[in-house]
Amino acid sequence: MKKILVVEDEPDIQELLGAYLRDTGYDVEIVGDGVAALDRFQKGTFDLILLDLMLPKIDGFGVCELIRRESDVPIVMLTALDGEEEQLRGFGLDVDDYVTKPFSMPILLEKIRVILRRFDVVESDSRLHYRELVIDPDAREALLNGRPLELTAREFELLHTFAAAPGRVFTREMLLAKLWGYDFYGDERVVDSHIKNLRHKLGAGYIETVRGVGYRAGKTAR
Repeated sequence: MKKILVVEDEPDIQELLGAYLRDTGYDVEIVGDGVAALDRFQKGTFDLILLDLMLPKIDGFGVCELIRRESDVPIVMLTALDGEEEQLRGFGLDVDDYVTKPFSMPILLEKIRVILRRFDVVESDSRLHYRELVIDPDAREALLNGRPLELTAREFELLHTFAAAPGRVFTREMLLAKLWGYDFYGDERVVDSHIKNLRHKLGAGYIETVRGVGYRAGKTAR
């Protein structure tokens, strides 16, 4: 059963969404503000998030930005703001769809169905292709020109993180939080050391330095 997190502060809309989604066969959790949304996201596993834009404590843009730092879970943004600027900002944060209020429940349910089906197709082959690399997260194996790379667990996690989000810049703090955990209190230069070792094994050009910001893979993954 697919699990959906609904982030909406209006009780009437909470009730409407909860009833329709459960009747359709989804497992649903509902929270009413941005802080609660991030807390539930960290504690659970969700297949899709319905995210209202105008939320107490942290708005939908802030919630989306924080989630996108560590997950590609499908996000459908719900909002009464239908201006071009808001929509472009939402898509700039990699939301999967942008639905304006008032909305049709049958149409919203169909959008959810299509997004989940598309995501299932992508997930059916979890291997990532980046230039001459093939990365298999299930087998925890990376091939360069068809030959396996000898990577440490941390090096593999770094490589997978970059290849899964080509072009996205990761700061040292983001990488520490994602791969070492939020309770890491060591020197953040440990990231530089692992990147250096990984670059040595990959060869030039696979991981770029964005001066003064962090690291990224080039925009050539497929």
